[in-house]
Amino acid sequence: MERAFVAAGGLLLAGPDPTGAGNVLPGFGDQRAIELLVEAGFTPLEAIRIGTLNGATYLGLEDRIGSIAPGKHADLIVVRGDPSRNIADIENVEIIFKDGVGYDSAALLASVKGRYGQY
Repeated sequence: MERAFVAAGGLLLAGPDPTGAGNVLPGFGDQRAIELLVEAGFTPLEAIRIGTLNGATYLGLEDRIGSIAPGKHADLIVVRGDPSRNIADIENVEIIFKDGVGYDSAALLASVKGRYGQY
């Protein structure tokens, strides 16, 4: 259905939907949503755009967020690999930048090991 929606001109958004049950993990849920779009037939670049720029476009904020360009605000992940060619590389997060501060992904996961979900 997603492919048909986009082919008909629809603006598809992706990301985890918080349910209030505590089962949604931001970041991990976003990665999985993008991977599922590729499984559904989108190219990796299409799926990444759906998971990033399309949300900003929907909100009318694409001139400020949603993609990387001079003057835009961005939280970023740096990955090992090239998810535009191999979407599984989206899981190889090395560094997370949030509000201009870099965080070591491995250190963050180690800090919550055994305290939250499977991590």
